[in-house]
Amino acid sequence: MGIVEGEAAGGVGARVVPAGEWEREPHPSDSLRTFGAFVQALREHAGLSRVDLGARVQYSKHTVESVELGRRMPDEGFVERAEEALGNTGALRKAARHLTRGEAGLAAWFRRWARLEREAASLCTYECRLVPGLLQSEAYARAVFEGAIPLRTDEELEVQLAARMERQVMMRERPTVPFSFIVEEHVFRRRFGDVEAMRELFDHVLERSAPRNVTLQVVPLEAGLHACLDGPVQVLETPEGRRLGYSEGQKNGRLISDPKEVSVLCQRYETLRSQALSPNESVDLLERLRGEL
Repeated sequence: MGIVEGEAAGGVGARVVPAGEWEREPHPSDSLRTFGAFVQALREHAGLSRVDLGARVQYSKHTVESVELGRRMPDEGFVERAEEALGNTGALRKAARHLTRGEAGLAAWFRRWARLEREAASLCTYECRLVPGLLQSEAYARAVFEGAIPLRTDEELEVQLAARMERQVMMRERPTVPFSFIVEEHVFRRRFGDVEAMRELFDHVLERSAPRNVTLQVVPLEAGLHACLDGPVQVLETPEGRRLGYSEGQKNGRLISDPKEVSVLCQRYETLRSQALSPNESVDLLERLRGEL
């Protein structure tokens, strides 16, 4: 899972803000940055400066700059007047339909995967670093964020924590979607906080994995080396039946769409599933670890 997860869609506003400014986006999305680069390219092709375009769209140079840098969501007035000023091809209008605001609490590299995840027909997750975000207790998630470098402000931490807890709602709201988790035993043995916090984590994981559509398997310490040693991985199936993968490392994440690569990930996951404890055995192990606290 992304160390920063959780993921508010928006679009071009229907209200026209007359010749003024609007609020800067606190979390620029990839679509805003792409739209901004498109505006900049068309402006430069037309031989216009930001001051020139600002005069034509009735916004300041600074607003034009903010849009081009993906820092502001353009309103309908900006899009329409920029369209007219930059060739009236319809390209900006069409591009504006796909604009979305950045999701607070999400790492930039995780956002696309999180959107796919919410619509997935099934989701498989292997973790060897930490408890998967969809299974974390609030205290555990807070400890993860508090230990991150660079340090977050209290406000940033609360936003990220709220996003992660909100992301877990997906599992409760989609009771017919299969969620599969394979987690290394040492992940659950890693201590954080006090005994009560550890017990709360085990209770939370057991509760989240109890529904019939959720499967949790633990890879025991004695299982030895296996096919997923390259690191954590997630695989999902889209509503159209396409399979996609996601792999994450230090400050980056990679969406994997090549069918051959995804096939290899699926083979590795299925092989590890056969080596892990059964769901019932995994529950027994977690309950035993909880009792040993």
